[in-house]
Amino acid sequence: MTTFPTDLDPSLVERLITSGGGELARKMGIEFLELSAERSVATMPVDGNRQVVGLLHGGAHVVLGESLGSVSSAIHAGPDRFAVGIEINATHSKSVTSGVVTATCTALVLGRTLATHEIVVRDAEGARLSTIRMTNMLRDKR
Repeated sequence: MTTFPTDLDPSLVERLITSGGGELARKMGIEFLELSAERSVATMPVDGNRQVVGLLHGGAHVVLGESLGSVSSAIHAGPDRFAVGIEINATHSKSVTSGVVTATCTALVLGRTLATHEIVVRDAEGARLSTIRMTNMLRDKR
């Protein structure tokens, strides 16, 4: 079950609940466990997200990371603003072939116009699989 901060924009909470985090997140089986601007956590199954040789696809790591970084930035932006991803990079340090991975997103910078997060993906034993950094530009709604 996802925990939301009490001061979170109700329309964002409704969109997250009704969309499951978006079409791609649903297809990949991403489950949001904790969401805030400062720290967010989600899981994703390896099954269904492997590349041809049986490893969790590197792009799946990035989708998981971007899903968390985007939502965390949107939370920071608040109800009258929105977040747009402008940069993402990933370093994959270990592979996994089964189970569930857990990503923890931590804010590095929460500014007025930019939000940068680091997302660490780990396996069930806690081994670091990848490190992702994402920057979002925060824009005013028109």
